[in-house]
Amino acid sequence: MKSGKILTGLLIMLFCSGTVIYAENNIRIALIVKNLGNSFFEACRDGGLEAVKELGGSIDLIYHGPITPTVAGQIEIIASLIEQKVNGIAISANDIDALVPVCKKAMKAGIKVISFDSAIGKAGRILHLDPSSPEYIGRSQVKMMADMIGYRGEIAILSASPQASNQNIWIEYMKKELGKNKYDRMKLVSVVYGDDLSDKSYREALKLFNSFPELKGIISPTVVGLASTAKAIEDAKLKNRIELTGLGLPSQLKAYIKKGICKKMSLWNPIDLGYSAVYITYKLISGEFNGKAGEVMPVGRMGNITVDKNNNAVMAEPFVFDAKNIDKFAAIY
Repeated sequence: MKSGKILTGLLIMLFCSGTVIYAENNIRIALIVKNLGNSFFEACRDGGLEAVKELGGSIDLIYHGPITPTVAGQIEIIASLIEQKVNGIAISANDIDALVPVCKKAMKAGIKVISFDSAIGKAGRILHLDPSSPEYIGRSQVKMMADMIGYRGEIAILSASPQASNQNIWIEYMKKELGKNKYDRMKLVSVVYGDDLSDKSYREALKLFNSFPELKGIISPTVVGLASTAKAIEDAKLKNRIELTGLGLPSQLKAYIKKGICKKMSLWNPIDLGYSAVYITYKLISGEFNGKAGEVMPVGRMGNITVDKNNNAVMAEPFVFDAKNIDKFAAIY
């Protein structure tokens, strides 16, 4: 595991300078993330390295992404990977549509392309790997919040960017869940965006506090946004006045969960997500998977993952973290 991390770091460094040195005849898989320096995606990288180790053989894992979460940065990286003639690309997209042309070009060049976490349009990839069902994620966020505020009061959503396809789908299901009669006394008053940047997410949370003095809860379905909102609640001394839940990384939210600022949250395991994305990409390269609708893919320790009629696949259900289990999972990721 340690040697794998060193190798990946070397590939990142050389790739950024425009030259990558590979072992001859190695399978080269690029794991492209929304932005570097994001602990969620670093955990995905670690899972990818686990898959490389398990699959054996000669596999080079290239971990890369733009410094800030922009689609232009991802397009530039993919264009360079096409020139490098990599074998496979697994990407968490910063835009569902804008990446399609360059990814189509990659596939035309013989590169196996999948998206994970945040989708590329269907024409730009073989399949998309959802960490969980979008409907389950969206509806479960509302259920957690309703339980925390007694099914009564104003709530807001602090999301990533307006272009993040996964966030937008989750929010649509949140709204559908809120349309049920049992939520009649809850009201969604605002949806704001922090662009997955800590400082902007923090400022957006403060704006929500000031704009909606009766606000009872915030749902933030993004790792960066949830941590930033928790800090804003703590700094503004609004613990127990504004409840918080969302999708968070245990290691980042541990202190806030133990303090009761964020009493519970959920997330899939990003290590499993990176593992699954790299595993599937390799099996597509080797010809063992085809990624077509209806295929049941045996993905190592994750078990069978099925491709649906829209060429989407669901990895697993999200897991709920609270004060009882946060220590255990914070030690993992």
